[in-house]
Amino acid sequence: MRTDLFDFELPTERIALRPASPRDSARLLVVEADGTYSDHLVSDLPQFLRAGDVLVVNDTRVIAAQLSGRRIGRDTEPHIDATLIKRIDGSRWRALVKPAKKLSEGDVIRFGNDGRVCFLGHLDATVEHKGDSGEVMLAFVFHGPALDQAVAELGSPPLPPYIASKRTPDDQDATDYQTMFAVNDGAVAAPTAGLHFTPQLEAVLKARSIGLQRVTLHVGAGTFLPVKVDDTADHVMHSEFGIVTAETAAALNAARQKGGRIVAVGTTSLRLLESATAEDGVIGPFAGETAIFITPGYRFRAVDILMTNFHLPRSTLVMLVSAFNGVDTIKRAYAHAIESGYRFYSYGDASLLFRTDSRP
Repeated sequence: MRTDLFDFELPTERIALRPASPRDSARLLVVEADGTYSDHLVSDLPQFLRAGDVLVVNDTRVIAAQLSGRRIGRDTEPHIDATLIKRIDGSRWRALVKPAKKLSEGDVIRFGNDGRVCFLGHLDATVEHKGDSGEVMLAFVFHGPALDQAVAELGSPPLPPYIASKRTPDDQDATDYQTMFAVNDGAVAAPTAGLHFTPQLEAVLKARSIGLQRVTLHVGAGTFLPVKVDDTADHVMHSEFGIVTAETAAALNAARQKGGRIVAVGTTSLRLLESATAEDGVIGPFAGETAIFITPGYRFRAVDILMTNFHLPRSTLVMLVSAFNGVDTIKRAYAHAIESGYRFYSYGDASLLFRTDSRP
């Protein structure tokens, strides 16, 4: 399928640089299965659900994956920025670095100045391998929990480039860029639909007998990037590690058997649930990597309703929501959102999508 089918013009002023406050005061565009849509607030979410429905949230926690340092061991010491994108083992991470041309395999990067756990206030990493488009393999001197603590102290939240390029990240982002469900460290990008939830909203949902289950998908940076190839068949997805416990799978299957609908909070939750679901629609336990790439024509097996933010042109996520509701429906809904002043991307507003072929 041609990727230009998922392109659209987005005025820069529609890109949100800060989240709504309180979080559930963000706008919510509700898109029905028949393609009609209406304007609401996230706080209105409970009125569109019914007793027995179950929301599924992603409880991953964003780590301080943005590191700054310098190359050492040669005549000059150029500044190097690195964004950790995927953990390989206890001491090694894949990372995106700038400027990549300043690094070669075997070089050492020294991150930080005043960390409390790092010897002499710094954290060293060796470039084990250098790939394409600024991607490298970094082998750190620390391992396991010691490395985690060093990164937490020396790093900062890895805000998406469409925010970080327009303002300087600050301490407020350390709070704003985590969901209220975040407990399991490992993501390098936030599961942004979950940013809209508040304890008050959760209480209203619970009072209406609307369930909530947690899964974990450690979101990677590749999820949100625009697709650069001309045909979706040529795009390669980055894999991400996810977990659906046996208890969660059983609870979701039981809810469906009683007529409840599965509501994925975010495309990350949806992609993980679809990866964990068999052809017969039974959700099973899952622990491993998923690189599922959902485009129009995909047959959804697990998720009936999707709550998600507004996404980048030509991104895999625009392709996913187009598969969920149809290309034409999403084009009309996005055009309405742009014209009506909805705020886009990570800190932006939300949509609630009822699947085109969803069960009654």
